[in-house]
Amino acid sequence: MKTASGRPVHPLWLRVCHWINAAAIIMMILSGWRIYNASPLFPFSFPNPYTLGGWLGGALQWHFAVMWIFGLNGVFYLVMNLFSGRFRQRFLPLSITQLFKDAFAALRGRLDHHDLRHYNMVQKFAYLLVTVDGILLVASGLVLWKSVQFSLLRELLGGYDTARLIHFGAMSFLCMFFVIHLVMVALVPKTLLLITRGR
Repeated sequence: MKTASGRPVHPLWLRVCHWINAAAIIMMILSGWRIYNASPLFPFSFPNPYTLGGWLGGALQWHFAVMWIFGLNGVFYLVMNLFSGRFRQRFLPLSITQLFKDAFAALRGRLDHHDLRHYNMVQKFAYLLVTVDGILLVASGLVLWKSVQFSLLRELLGGYDTARLIHFGAMSFLCMFFVIHLVMVALVPKTLLLITRGR
């Protein structure tokens, strides 16, 4: 599917960012679960076979290495969206009223997906929320990584312990988004072709 100008619906830079981000998120979640298991916040832990790193030191190495990929890819994504005009074209205007209408239609299985060149209001809010969530993950992660060096950020987030809770909460939201995203792709499989080939 192409736009009226003949260009792909999703440009190459967006598709590359998407797949880099998907791989980075999976590796960060799995290594993060292993790090969490070393000092749990809550009375549960994640099964070790579903974690990455093998032990705490290995998990930290994976997490910090992929952190750079996730962060730099995210900055590139934001910059390209803003300066290419894609952010304004795809995400604005926003409407709370339309959000509730589209969400209700989605729950009844009646949300229209015929024209994939346009996001419905549920998609707009979901993608914007997960972008903010990614920024929150990076900010809280920096505090956990270099608490002394990022002392101002630590205080803005309410201290080290609060930053851990924020990081866990943001990770949980990301996992929820990831699962819902996969379900939606399964329900509308042509979106997978679109993000792979651009059309």
